[in-house]
Amino acid sequence: MNIQSEIHKAQLFQNLELLANQVMEGFISGIHKSPFHGFSAEFAEHKIYNKGESTKHIDWKLYAKTDKLYTKRYEEETNLRCHIILDNSASMYYPEVKQLNLDNLNKIGFGVLATAVLMQILKKQRDAVGLSVYSDSYSYYASEKSSERHHQMLLAKLSEIGMDTKPAKETETYAYLHLIAEKLKRRSLVILFTDMFQTAVADEKLFEALQHLKYNKHKVVLFHITDRETELSFNFDNTPKRFLDIETGAHVDLYPDAIKEAYEKEVQEYFNAIKLKCAQYKIKYVEVDVRGDFSKVMNTFMVERKKIT
Repeated sequence: MNIQSEIHKAQLFQNLELLANQVMEGFISGIHKSPFHGFSAEFAEHKIYNKGESTKHIDWKLYAKTDKLYTKRYEEETNLRCHIILDNSASMYYPEVKQLNLDNLNKIGFGVLATAVLMQILKKQRDAVGLSVYSDSYSYYASEKSSERHHQMLLAKLSEIGMDTKPAKETETYAYLHLIAEKLKRRSLVILFTDMFQTAVADEKLFEALQHLKYNKHKVVLFHITDRETELSFNFDNTPKRFLDIETGAHVDLYPDAIKEAYEKEVQEYFNAIKLKCAQYKIKYVEVDVRGDFSKVMNTFMVERKKIT
């Protein structure tokens, strides 16, 4: 049996921690080691005591054995506060996938697995992580903590997502981003996974909500999840098709080639507007494709993490 192949085929929501570890180890194992040192209960190493330093952390037991003075150095228990926001609206369940696994993801599957991977990295660094999930309601909020119990609680919540066969039809991204921004009192790295599709308000209102996330000097990263092949390039064979809006229920019957050029222009203009607003608000914008790997997510996280710590 090819174990590597079997892991890739493992069903996402039944094997989330396993798959998250697989992705993390494949990309960042051995690359990132926390450079921050404080005085938690996690021992890191000894160093020779220098005259004039505090004697508080001298290892007296080691002194008794060696007759030399050493101090204990500890790795800081919490280096960073990170809050991850996941859009769980109906449009995130595109494209329709019968069995989600590492090689076969829709947008919500990509968002869930990417969230779990970042949680695994944060756990290794003993960083505090929180989670917000929204759709037509602000359905879940957990503040930033670094305990194992908290980590398992968040994984359990992520495992529930995507198993819902009737996701919320409407998305009030703008309203819930405002609420989340109000909840985040202490400076954090805020990460948002969303497809940025919504019809409830004008785009300007949505951009205002993004700006609100910068409240309290948070560092904000927007991962814009798309199925680039169909949502941006509109690559469908030119046979009669019915296109259904899974949030409003509206549909249109047409030949794809009849609107391909106009569609691509409109979508590109919208995406450019998002990028421009993010640049104005100093929000890191990263487009990610559900058919791609997770390198963009992890590389971006590593860079932005260094900027805030």
